[in-house]
Amino acid sequence: MIDFSRECSDDQGWQANVRLAGPDLAAGLLATLSAALLNMWVFDLSKGYFLGVGSLYVVMAGLVLVSLPVSLGAVDLGVANRVTLGRAALVLPLAGLTIQAPIISVIGYWWVILVATVAMILDGVDGWVARRRGPTVFGARFDMELDALLLLVLSVVVWQSGKVGLWVMLIGALRYLFAVASWLRPSLAAELPASRRRKTICVVQGVVLLVCLGPIIPATMASIVAFVALAMLVSSFVADVRWLLRPGKGC
Repeated sequence: MIDFSRECSDDQGWQANVRLAGPDLAAGLLATLSAALLNMWVFDLSKGYFLGVGSLYVVMAGLVLVSLPVSLGAVDLGVANRVTLGRAALVLPLAGLTIQAPIISVIGYWWVILVATVAMILDGVDGWVARRRGPTVFGARFDMELDALLLLVLSVVVWQSGKVGLWVMLIGALRYLFAVASWLRPSLAAELPASRRRKTICVVQGVVLLVCLGPIIPATMASIVAFVALAMLVSSFVADVRWLLRPGKGC
């Protein structure tokens, strides 16, 4: 028997999410497309790039609407999530570069470094705002997924630069490989305790990838620092997996 009341409730929840996040998502789309236009000028890209970035944003907006819980009394996404949305307006156009794979000049690499650095600074800003105003499960997840996407994008750009081998993409891919492993083994999907070690290593990955992109950094040095960063990241994941699979946890 079809539960029409549940379908009605789901529909009302979706409509509430659209009313809640719609204006902010529309502003985010405008910011994202503006950044994409700027990248088109910097990298001399085709219209296909612009459409690709727009498509990425539509996918992200859909995921936001599906994931956003309806909070009584909330009238918008909130300041912290707006900052995260602003970061997305920088990260998604960078993601589009990995698909278009343009020939990036020296100035182009400095531009990528500048944009990614601003996105990382905003990561600290939205975290500070969230702590001041009260963090939410949705906000933390939104922030984490955008962090993961930025690392994946930067690792792909580093590989495409030719300075570091294909293995550097593991820096960005490990988060997603862990997600797949969590799906295959549910015990790995348990919530991890807050960890300064985990946060620090995540920041290190981003900084190292930006260093690797620096035109003044030779390929040998880029490979060395990337390898050290990857080793740190792998050790962090191993520590988390061991904690999740520890005896007596009921895995």
